[in-house]
Amino acid sequence: MENWRVGTHAFDYIIVGAGSAGCVLAERLSKNPENRVLLLEAGGRDSSIFIQMPSALSIPMNTRKYNWAYNTEPEPYMDDRRMHCPRGKVLGGSSSINGMVYVRGNALDYEGWAADGATGWSYGDVLPYFQRAETSTRGGDDYRGGEGPLHATTGKRENPLYQAFVDAGVQAGYGATQDMNGLRQEGFGPMDMTVRKGVRASTANAYLKPALQRHNLEVATGTVASRIIIEEGRAVGLVYHQDKGRSEYRVRVNREIILSTGPIASPKLLMLSGVGEASELSDLGIEPVHNLPGVGKNLQDHLELYVQQECVQPISLYSSLNPMAKLMIGVRWMLTHGGLGATNHFETGGFIRSRTGVAWPDIQYHFLPVAMSYDGNAVAGGHGFQAHVGPMRSKSRGRVWLKSADFNEDPAIQFNYMSHEDDRCEMRASVRLTREIFAQESLAPYRGKEFAPGEHVQSDDDIDAFVRQKAESAYHPCGTCRMGTDAQAVVDPETKVHGLEGLRVVDSSIMPTITTGNLNAPTIMIAEKAADMILGNPTLKKSDAPYYKAEDYDTAQR
Repeated sequence: MENWRVGTHAFDYIIVGAGSAGCVLAERLSKNPENRVLLLEAGGRDSSIFIQMPSALSIPMNTRKYNWAYNTEPEPYMDDRRMHCPRGKVLGGSSSINGMVYVRGNALDYEGWAADGATGWSYGDVLPYFQRAETSTRGGDDYRGGEGPLHATTGKRENPLYQAFVDAGVQAGYGATQDMNGLRQEGFGPMDMTVRKGVRASTANAYLKPALQRHNLEVATGTVASRIIIEEGRAVGLVYHQDKGRSEYRVRVNREIILSTGPIASPKLLMLSGVGEASELSDLGIEPVHNLPGVGKNLQDHLELYVQQECVQPISLYSSLNPMAKLMIGVRWMLTHGGLGATNHFETGGFIRSRTGVAWPDIQYHFLPVAMSYDGNAVAGGHGFQAHVGPMRSKSRGRVWLKSADFNEDPAIQFNYMSHEDDRCEMRASVRLTREIFAQESLAPYRGKEFAPGEHVQSDDDIDAFVRQKAESAYHPCGTCRMGTDAQAVVDPETKVHGLEGLRVVDSSIMPTITTGNLNAPTIMIAEKAADMILGNPTLKKSDAPYYKAEDYDTAQR
């Protein structure tokens, strides 16, 4: 039995991680004043201007104070590169350091979840929770929400390059869509961002801060959980640390502990607690409490590359990258929350199918009217534009595992990017189809030489080499505590950890397969739906809204 601290009081719910899911859960579970809720977060406050100003997104994403800054093990199919894997370490978690792109995924993603054992997670089941979470600047309808905490804003698209890119996609033979989160994802059109009145709409801003005045919600920052206390098959408490690990505490839970620390840290905490592959834990000196071999497995991500083109007219964002221009953008934003500081600049994009026989889009585009890397570095030496492009449903799988029993040590991460031949084929298609789109008439007035991959990169081998050397994560890890009913599943469709009581995982780690697009919106949806399950509320009425699927997908690529 545990040696509980004298005077330790119990909470009804303990949520570990104040990120994209944890902040949602904290608000929803504490709405009932009888529920005493504790929310633990390893990071600190999110008050930095660089977090709150959307255009400054590359700064918190690459600042150690706000980011766990994980790196992978050498990736064997990527020239043994150790690749960057940022995860939020601040109130709001990764929703406070991400690119703010609001994409829900394709309806057929969720149909696949339900068919593979995640009962109750079909598109009709999840759509009402997307709507409950959202206030869309487009207004509420059968697909979009109009009264939710999270604001999804459609960009102004004032730069002519945005529309030229959409027109190029249509000229290349693809469809147009006015709303990628509505009836039809497939095609080219405007993209939404999690921004409210020019300020980042993180889950900390949207959900947590309005709830902080509640007497029954306690938030502890600078707090790292090291072990779930499990007695007789039930989670009864948590060990956590403050003061950089110098102070150790134990806290009891009456009902449930919910892990919302994400696809890297949630499996890590389970394994530190003796939940995972028993033989692997024993080898590290950790006493196995519950043998659950799927913990840490099934790791997935989106890999992307940048197809960059010179812009021969001086209209790209290159003019805004010098120090004086950045200063003026920042000053205007601080005074008005307007101007270029109020956007993530990903204002148009697209989803297409890479080949005949693919039922729903497997390639995503984010368009940017400047040629630069996601971290704000490696700016091309002049005006340009680019598409971030990459496959959506990689068949490569990786895993997360412990290096030791020390909770302070980062876990090992390996995605095995590009280990499946189908992924390599889709990457080659991504380059060639993007070049075809960039060659269309609408971009002719702006198009100069190709910066990257470069005109010398043409053959399959050339493209494969470029991918190994230059492709980067789109920062969408998921799947390491997979939801399902088979022997490798970690949680059931109610988000409960198989074989244990009082313990759930609610974050992107429970995704059975990665969704088509960015993961923040689906993670928020998961938390909204899980909150009803935890509270025992009836589920929202299933939607019967139709969704688009290309009728001729088996005979035509576009």
